[in-house]
Amino acid sequence: MKEKEKLEEKAVSFFQEGFICSESVLMAMQDYLGLAINPGIATGFGGGIGRKGSVCGAVTGGVLAINLKYGRQKAEEENIKEKAFSKALEFYKRFEEKMGSAICYDIIQCDLKTEEGQKIFKENNLLEEKCFKCVETSIDILLDIFEEGD
Repeated sequence: MKEKEKLEEKAVSFFQEGFICSESVLMAMQDYLGLAINPGIATGFGGGIGRKGSVCGAVTGGVLAINLKYGRQKAEEENIKEKAFSKALEFYKRFEEKMGSAICYDIIQCDLKTEEGQKIFKENNLLEEKCFKCVETSIDILLDIFEEGD
């Protein structure tokens, strides 16, 4: 099994355990990056930021992973900031191309802030049908970007 498939499976496994999309992507990438990550830094991004339906949690988790690899430590590291911006934008664009949107609501077509929306989400098996694919797609794109290097 290829590394991408292993990491995709790992991310989906975290999701199945009860972690959310953003946490699952970030946690799956921690071994790849050789870092110990507290998944709590990604918790509020689930459901498109607190169930708002905004940017998909698999995207925000992916951007957090990009920041861990390419982010800066000092304000004066302007070139590092620009690299992180470039990688994050590239990640976002690729995700949008593969999934049709990077917006949670556009992908799942229900409002997770409401009981009715949560019911639709469960009845239509959207976690497995849509969200798992978003997590797998994020891992796939991240590995491509990381392997492409600087």
